[in-house]
Amino acid sequence: MARTRPSMQDLIRDRRRRGFVGRGAERAVFRQNFDLPPEDERHRFLFHVHGNAGVGKTFLVRELEQIARACGALTAYVDDGVGSLPEAMAAISARFARQGHRFKDLDRLLATHRERSHEAESTAAAAATRTSELQPSAPSAASLTAARASLVGLGLVPGVGAFAGAVDPAQLAHGADRVRAGIGARLGGREDAQLVLSPERVLTPVLLDELAGVAAEAPWLVLIFDTYERTAPLLDGWLHDVMTTDRHGALPANVVVVTAGQRPLDTARWGGLADFVADVPLAPFTAAETRGLLADRGVVAEPVVEEVLRLTGGLPVLVSTLAESRPGAPDDIGDPSATAVERFLKWEQDPVRRAAALACALPRRLDADVFRAAVDCPETEADALFGWLRSLPFVTDRGHRIQYHDVVRAPMLRLQRLRSPRGWAGRHTRLAETFGRWRTEAEAGLDPAEVWADGDWRELRLAESYHRLCANARTALPLVLRDFVDACDGGVFAERWARVLAEAGEDTDTELVRTWGHDLLAALADGGVAAALGLLLNRTGFEGRWQARARVARGRALRHAGAYAPALAEFDRALALDPELARAYRGRGFSHGGLGDHEAGLADLDRADALEPDHAPTVSVRGEYHRILGHYDTALEDLDRGIALDPSHHFAWASRGAVRQLLGQPDEALADLNHALELKPEYPWALIRRARVWRTRGEHGRQLADLDEAVRLYPDGIWGLCERGDALRAAGRPEQALADYDRALALDEGYASAYASRGVCRGALGRPEEALADLDRALALQPDYPWALRRRAELHLERASHDRALADLDRARALRPDEAPILVCRVRALLGLGRFEEARADLDRALELSSDSERARLAPLGERIAAENRAERRS
Repeated sequence: MARTRPSMQDLIRDRRRRGFVGRGAERAVFRQNFDLPPEDERHRFLFHVHGNAGVGKTFLVRELEQIARACGALTAYVDDGVGSLPEAMAAISARFARQGHRFKDLDRLLATHRERSHEAESTAAAAATRTSELQPSAPSAASLTAARASLVGLGLVPGVGAFAGAVDPAQLAHGADRVRAGIGARLGGREDAQLVLSPERVLTPVLLDELAGVAAEAPWLVLIFDTYERTAPLLDGWLHDVMTTDRHGALPANVVVVTAGQRPLDTARWGGLADFVADVPLAPFTAAETRGLLADRGVVAEPVVEEVLRLTGGLPVLVSTLAESRPGAPDDIGDPSATAVERFLKWEQDPVRRAAALACALPRRLDADVFRAAVDCPETEADALFGWLRSLPFVTDRGHRIQYHDVVRAPMLRLQRLRSPRGWAGRHTRLAETFGRWRTEAEAGLDPAEVWADGDWRELRLAESYHRLCANARTALPLVLRDFVDACDGGVFAERWARVLAEAGEDTDTELVRTWGHDLLAALADGGVAAALGLLLNRTGFEGRWQARARVARGRALRHAGAYAPALAEFDRALALDPELARAYRGRGFSHGGLGDHEAGLADLDRADALEPDHAPTVSVRGEYHRILGHYDTALEDLDRGIALDPSHHFAWASRGAVRQLLGQPDEALADLNHALELKPEYPWALIRRARVWRTRGEHGRQLADLDEAVRLYPDGIWGLCERGDALRAAGRPEQALADYDRALALDEGYASAYASRGVCRGALGRPEEALADLDRALALQPDYPWALRRRAELHLERASHDRALADLDRARALRPDEAPILVCRVRALLGLGRFEEARADLDRALELSSDSERARLAPLGERIAAENRAERRS
């Protein structure tokens, strides 16, 4: 078989690797590790390279990657080009695919994750409305614990978590419960919900399975995570779990992990694991290593070497830059007081190249197009000049884009800004205009509401904002802060806009811009989007329309976090500033729904619909509110319209199916719910609703099958567990039903419905005291609970406590005056108390409300009343 010839890139990398000088001890330790089997106590599973910027971390880990490949390893390299854990997994998958090992299952799930993430916004908006009628009056301990993780997984609260100390934790937990339940139902079940809420739970086991398959074919797998000081907030906790726990599955023992960043590993997390971690601190080159690198480049004159040692302090990036120029005498090196830029470029005599190197420091990142915008040179020379730039030792080549090393770029920027302030402003203005023109082109064909979801558009807008800030911070700052509002409204982009402010402030030495950037980043980390927008609103004088938009964005963030009362306050303020803002009415309507005030929610959604007609989520959620309030005909009108506006919206179909089931139209309900499940097969809410239709049709096998599937998809769904428990109890399987009720209450000890159902189940199992305790608890949590009142009355009747039974039944009848089972149970209590006339009246009303078959079952009760009346007259 013919050997494939190496590519140009392969040859360049090989030549550079052969020229690698220094770090001999670090390379030797890493190489020797592959001679030790994983079972050997001397073997290390993790190498952490760390040191200051410019110390040569990336160059070393690239060398370590080549050493690993020489030992037969398959490798994957991840740097700060990834912005999330799923992106890191995608990078790993892509690297292994280039080496002939495709991770098909992981790639499929990653594609699903990207699709479901776009759906999360609409999912969260309607989640509370689906479950509010079933929520307890107080959050459970489990809810409080899960609140932060749910919100952070959704991406609504970046940084350290859900409004640490900024909102009431009970409100936060209520919201998290609703968001988790809603996403679990409407995004298509547990796996789809977890892909948005906690993607690592779904993706990591698949990644580990893929790695295990490859590990069986290769002696070693090496995973490299470079620029770890930037990716550690995303990856460090996950990597620790993957390597030290079996939470996600087994990591093959022949995997070696390399991390490289500016800081040592977090001792709180990794400090007790020194027995399998190799700590690799990188200091500047020693004198011997510096001399070796210079000698390799042909720089051996002792006076020159001494001067290089003195000027660079052994910083590898500076040593390498100076060595490439091959100075022959100390005078060639220049004055020791020369600026850092002169150190980098002194021996490049070509003025065109020197100007290009300085100009290309202005963009944060550049590709060939940005290069042409930044550098004024003939088109015929551009390719060759760009190729030269990419070869510079301080330039990191990331495939399509290149980036200067920070230690080089910063002094280049300072030099240009201080040497020619007007020239600096002019060059940044031209770059801003270029990026602005590209951004306008990217908007073509996009709906205004879609631009923030477009990744290319966001990157161009970020670059444009950075250069406008550098050109004129005073005029650009208000515009960029307005963009920050829209970035917050987008949910997950705010951190990048705050970071652009911080970077522009540093690069221009503008204290105001720098302070804004750092303060917004701190607010995002401490309290999420709501805290950052609160800071923005407190400090800025936004005029009315923009302040209203900011308050809507803040209200939206608070609502997504379950802080409905503070959200309402923000929407109120927004409407005071702009009474015609449809989004504010819509957000306030959704917030009212989250608090269970669906009447107020309807009023707001009516206003939103009048201002912005044909907005499908507004109409469909309003239909759901009408369903909750029992306005079934009106609910159907809205849901019909919502479906017409967006036939792909599975929630609207399912909600209409629920309405039709409540209207006694089982066939029509079944058709709607079937269609909802065709649009989203793994949809627990629709499965549970369809199970209720099967129950009314007497198809108990299908009822249980749907409930089993709903519980499988969403094992932590309390509603599904209770519904299945009720079905099992009705099917004569009380022990299995009891297990479902117990599980539901373990998830939420404040769930009244589960206590009531478990009480009935325990009664059927001959445990009346426990049954009565459960029903008492249910009614303590929810006093106006007719079904629990009737069931507790039945237990009192079994114990001949007719007075207590009648008291419960009187309360139940006041709540549901025309519910036949309550009336029939009350007849029995009245008979026990000898109140025959009242019993007769209740029975007559029950017969009016009952079907023919039910009347036949009630006939003995009527005969008993007649017999008791005759006996009373005889006495």
